[in-house]
Amino acid sequence: MSEVASEVAVVAISVAKPGHEEALREALEGIVEPTRNEAGALQYDLHRDLREPRRFVFVERWESEEALAVHAKSAHIAAYREQVADWIEHGEIRVLTKLK
Repeated sequence: MSEVASEVAVVAISVAKPGHEEALREALEGIVEPTRNEAGALQYDLHRDLREPRRFVFVERWESEEALAVHAKSAHIAAYREQVADWIEHGEIRVLTKLK
């Protein structure tokens, strides 16, 4: 049985180490436009937690898991990961499928 590629949603959370909040924010802002221009990117919005300003949250929508996989291997994401490796206390990525 072959499955048709279906849209996925992603919630990606990055918590900055104390003192690295603004550097992380700038780095995160720097990947927004290149990612929005990727094939398969439907939504890529960066948010900051009002009550925990060290916490940044991406809300994303992708045409398929394949498009998300290509994004994860992109040059700008690889450069971002290297740049921020020492600035992030905790990160979490959840890949979701819409039920309703």
